[in-house]
Amino acid sequence: MSIEAGKPAGLRERKKLETRIALGWAAIRLTVERGFDAVRVEDIAAEAGVSPRTFNNYFSSKAEAVAARHLDRARMIAEELRARPASEPLWEAVANAVMARFGLTQETRGAGTSDQQWITGLRLMMTEPALQGEFMKAGALAEFELAAAVAERTGTDVERDLYPRLVAGAVWAAITVVTDHWLHADPPVAIVPLLRDALHQLAAGLPVP
Repeated sequence: MSIEAGKPAGLRERKKLETRIALGWAAIRLTVERGFDAVRVEDIAAEAGVSPRTFNNYFSSKAEAVAARHLDRARMIAEELRARPASEPLWEAVANAVMARFGLTQETRGAGTSDQQWITGLRLMMTEPALQGEFMKAGALAEFELAAAVAERTGTDVERDLYPRLVAGAVWAAITVVTDHWLHADPPVAIVPLLRDALHQLAAGLPVP
C-alpha cells in the first residue's frame, strides 16, 4: 500500500497505512523477542491493538508482515526521492532520500530492547527460511519502486531503459550489504555512518580503495 506521490492522503488511507505499519513493527518486535516459530498471528494483532481478522486484511502470513517494513521503507525512500528539489544532483538526492527514511528507532522497536538484544534477534530472524523468501520477494518489489522514482527524476523509462534499474539495484545492494555488515560487526558499529559511506562510494563510481 503506498500513497500516490504528490497527492495528500485522506484520513481513511492514513489510518490504513498506520495500521499496516503498526502490524509490521509488532511482527518484527515479537519475532526478535521470541523467535519466529513462537509468534502467532493472534500475538501480532494483539500487540498492534487490532483483531486477527484485521491482520488478515493486510497480510497473508506472519512472514509477510515481518518483511513488510522492508518494502515500506523502500516505498518511503522512493516518495522522499520524488520530493527532493529538482536542482539536486541525482546521487545527492538519492543519498538524502535514503538517509531521511532509513533507520530503526528506539520508539518503534520497543524501549525495553537493548541495541545488542535487537541485533541478536535480527540475526536470528534473518536465518529463518520462511522469512528469507519473503525478504527476497519484498526486495524485488522495493527495487522496482525505487527504480520508478529514479526514472521519473531522470526522464527515463523504467521498463525500457537500463539506467533507473541499475541505479535502484546499486542502491538496494548497498543497503543490503550495509545491513549485513551492521548485523555481524564485532565490535558493533552504527548503521547510519556505514550507509552514508556506502552511498558516497556509489556516487563516486566505486573507486578502488
